[in-house]
Amino acid sequence: MSWEIKGQYMETCNCDYVCPCPLTGLAESTHGTCIFAMAYRVDEGKFDGTDLGGTKFIVVGRTPGNMGEGNWEVGVILDSGASQEQKDALTAIAGGQAGGPIANLAPLIGKVLGVEEKPIEFSGSDDSWSVVVPDLIDQAVQGARGLGGEVLHLDNTGHPASNRLALAHPQHSHINAFGIRYDETSGRNNGHYAPFRWSGN
Repeated sequence: MSWEIKGQYMETCNCDYVCPCPLTGLAESTHGTCIFAMAYRVDEGKFDGTDLGGTKFIVVGRTPGNMGEGNWEVGVILDSGASQEQKDALTAIAGGQAGGPIANLAPLIGKVLGVEEKPIEFSGSDDSWSVVVPDLIDQAVQGARGLGGEVLHLDNTGHPASNRLALAHPQHSHINAFGIRYDETSGRNNGHYAPFRWSGN
């Protein structure tokens, strides 16, 4: 079964800006434990003939220690506006069963917390992105800029979304899903965004 999708990704996590996880190969985090919400908007793509353009999903997770130590607890939020065929495809992709980048994280996952179906609003452009899921997720980021005004990036990150991630300051991060709770409005925590392109066989 072959598939390919591409679109836009954004996330916030509880690490202080800049998150040390991609810089240390998941060996370090700011607080010794991680909470994250990685959101994906699929702009184009097909899974075994099913068109996935316009669908969205979010991987929400918590780790008891540094990410590289494993025992991740993760849940998936699916776009409730998707068809059942699209939801099945997104579940296989987001859970790693269909291969692709998320499959590489499978050895780190200790517990799957479940799947929720909710409306997902994923909006923004250029260096400003936000994701809202009623009652579950509300997060927004703004690209971090250097002295010359350019958006700063990390390269060769090994992140499942992309090897090149834009650095971002969250305007707010609110997570209340699968028993995972996190609220931050100071802007001191970490954010990323990037276009993504995944495929699997």
